[in-house]
Amino acid sequence: MKKIKIFVLVAFFVFLIVGIFTYWCNFTIDSETEDQVTSNLGNLPKEKTGLLLGTSKTLASGKPNAYFFNRITAAVELYKAGKIKNIIVSGDNSQKNYNEPEDMKIELIKQGIPAEKIFEDFAGFRTLDSVVRAKEIFGQQSFIIISQRFHNERAVYLAQKNGIEAFGYNAEDVNQYAGLKTNLREYLARVKVFWDFLFGVEPKFGGEKITIP
Repeated sequence: MKKIKIFVLVAFFVFLIVGIFTYWCNFTIDSETEDQVTSNLGNLPKEKTGLLLGTSKTLASGKPNAYFFNRITAAVELYKAGKIKNIIVSGDNSQKNYNEPEDMKIELIKQGIPAEKIFEDFAGFRTLDSVVRAKEIFGQQSFIIISQRFHNERAVYLAQKNGIEAFGYNAEDVNQYAGLKTNLREYLARVKVFWDFLFGVEPKFGGEKITIP
């Protein structure tokens, strides 16, 4: 009986510590990016480049992914408002039949963005990869990140910690029920940000430099 009490007590303190650390990670990222992330075009400076973060075009059910299409809409808004001149589409292309950058490029062209203004990053497997590669591979020291708010906050924070001046333009979110799983995953992803800092995790792939005129 005594062992059970000790186990319960230890488990309680472990969960408490994990909970406090998770809260701290989220609070830190929220507070340190509050002034750089916005849903208002008027609050953004003009930048040479926007970084559009990838996600799957369709859900597992085969239905269109609202996160994807809302990001496309936001990128088009930025470009047509004259806030950016070029767009890096960064995402996962680890499988032959799965190509986030190409899917984004096709949709952007449909919306009137010139193909020569779109630059594909096929090694944006994680947010860290996309952000750091925009600097190291594409030579961009400052840019506007395009995704949903919860994602932008983490991406802008990563950019800041890697010596990049970044702003976030928030694409429209999905309804609370549909996005519950994504939002829960984001809480854990923010914890991983600090884990990566601790162990010096870097992008998975380098590559040749790409010039954006």
